[in-house]
Amino acid sequence: MEFKTFEIDGPLEIRPRKIEDERGYFSEIFRLADFAERTGPVEFVQDNQSLSVKTGTIRGIHFQSHPKPQGKLVRCLAGSLLDVAVDLRTGSPTFGRWVSAKLTPEENNQLWVPVGFGHAFCSLEPDTVIGYRCTGYYSPENDKGVAWDDPDIAIAWPDVADAGTLSAKDRQQPSLADLPEYFTMEDQ
Repeated sequence: MEFKTFEIDGPLEIRPRKIEDERGYFSEIFRLADFAERTGPVEFVQDNQSLSVKTGTIRGIHFQSHPKPQGKLVRCLAGSLLDVAVDLRTGSPTFGRWVSAKLTPEENNQLWVPVGFGHAFCSLEPDTVIGYRCTGYYSPENDKGVAWDDPDIAIAWPDVADAGTLSAKDRQQPSLADLPEYFTMEDQ
């Protein structure tokens, strides 16, 4: 497995090795010891999956606040998507900056979105299925977000991104400037 780092400390792209032959391929998708060596101790407690029927579907920027924050290990199971992690740690030198990875089932790559980061994605094909493992259980009272199109974050969404696909919740998220201080550098 290859672990790709970004210019923002925290998120990782995990690229598994494929062993291929005439039957297909085999890939080891996750190995806790290798993952924890780079992230510190982690325990996944919930797996989620969603389907985005339309190309250009935008979901996010989502996160959970303390006392029930979530880290997410994200993978594309069908279709393809642009997956995004946004640094929301107050005091971070990269606060408000983002990183992304194109996730596909063919690559079997994953994006680690640690606590202290917001998560968003845009489907690049119809019927895109995303699966993600969470380090905390879903908590409605800690479910938060920030505006997907905040100019202070300035995510370079793909041309297919369709604001018409936003949920009612995502249409009403606050700007980064109006976001309370939910995370600090200690949340890493």
